[in-house]
Amino acid sequence: MMAYTRETTLAEVRELSVEQLDFLVHAQANSIGMLLAHMVSVEKAYQIATFENRDFTEEDIAMLNPALELGKAAQEQIQGNPVEFYLEELEQTRQMTIEKFRTLQDSWLFEQSPFWDGEQTNNYFKWFHVFEDELSHRGQIRMIKKMMEISGE
Repeated sequence: MMAYTRETTLAEVRELSVEQLDFLVHAQANSIGMLLAHMVSVEKAYQIATFENRDFTEEDIAMLNPALELGKAAQEQIQGNPVEFYLEELEQTRQMTIEKFRTLQDSWLFEQSPFWDGEQTNNYFKWFHVFEDELSHRGQIRMIKKMMEISGE
C-alpha cells in the first residue's frame, strides 16, 4: 500500500518545475514542494516514534520542522528546490523505512502504545497514518496543479 501510494504521488510531481513546486494558491497556502517536504518529515517522525519508540527531542523537532508543522516558516524556508531534491529525500527516507520493516516481525505491527490523546493504538495504524497523510496531501497536490492551470502557471 505504501509503495502504491508513493508511486502515484511521484507520478503527479516528477515533471514539475521549481516555479510549479513553489506556487502558492494564496498567502497562507502550502506549495507542492512544502507538501513533499512534509511527507518526508511525517515519515521521519514515525520512524522515531515507532522504530525508536521514543518522544521527540529538541534536535528531532529542529530536524523535522518547518516541514512537519508547515505554516509561514515552511513557506519562507521550503522553496527554490528542483523536483530531484524532493524525490531524493522521499526515496532516502522510504528506503530507511523499508530496511527497518525487513528486520521486524509481523507481530511488531500489532504492538500497542499510547498515541493521540494517550489512546492505545498499534504500529499498523501508525504506519497507515503515514500513507493516509500522503494520500491526503496528494489530493492537495492535484488541486494545486489544477489551480496552476487556471491561473496560467
